[in-house]
Amino acid sequence: MSETAYPPLPLPTAGPCRRASLAPYCDRVRLRLSPERYAHVLRVAELAEQIALANRFDAGELRATCLAAVLHDVAREESAARLFELAPPESELERTHPMALHGRAGRVVAEAWGVTDERVLDAIEGHVNGPRPGDRVAMALYVADVSEPGRGVNDDVRAMAMTNLERAFRRALEVKIRYLTGRGKTVHPRTLQVHDELTEPTP
Repeated sequence: MSETAYPPLPLPTAGPCRRASLAPYCDRVRLRLSPERYAHVLRVAELAEQIALANRFDAGELRATCLAAVLHDVAREESAARLFELAPPESELERTHPMALHGRAGRVVAEAWGVTDERVLDAIEGHVNGPRPGDRVAMALYVADVSEPGRGVNDDVRAMAMTNLERAFRRALEVKIRYLTGRGKTVHPRTLQVHDELTEPTP
């Protein structure tokens, strides 16, 4: 699961940015990101919308999912100094790996842009280290980010999300943990906490 390398794929011709209510956000995000990163955002947004529709989200959940997907990487290409300013580190891991902050930083940017829907804000914040289990909007974004076609991996997660979102979310967490540990990288405690909550046996 590469965090930076995206093969050149065509930009989606559909997806949330075709909606008049979301187009201004798409334009603002586009101005803050490289073309490659913005193409990733569009693919995530299109997939997140598909996941939401397949799982019969209501109209409010669907709009929240689409907006969160459009905004999820708005702070991804900020400098470490700017990330620290937007989202002060809360651990040594976050101080040494500033990119772990871009979800919290993205939430701050979204709030500054007038976004007040907590479902959107929680999903933006949670897409990096893991959202609350059971939060369908956040789970849809997390899965879409991990499995969008430009990554070239996790096709099974993407397919699973169309019929069982929670199972796909659990699988996406496992994939991320295995990817990081396999490369000798530290897994954020929040990611491990969410994974443990999902795998705890029911009393």
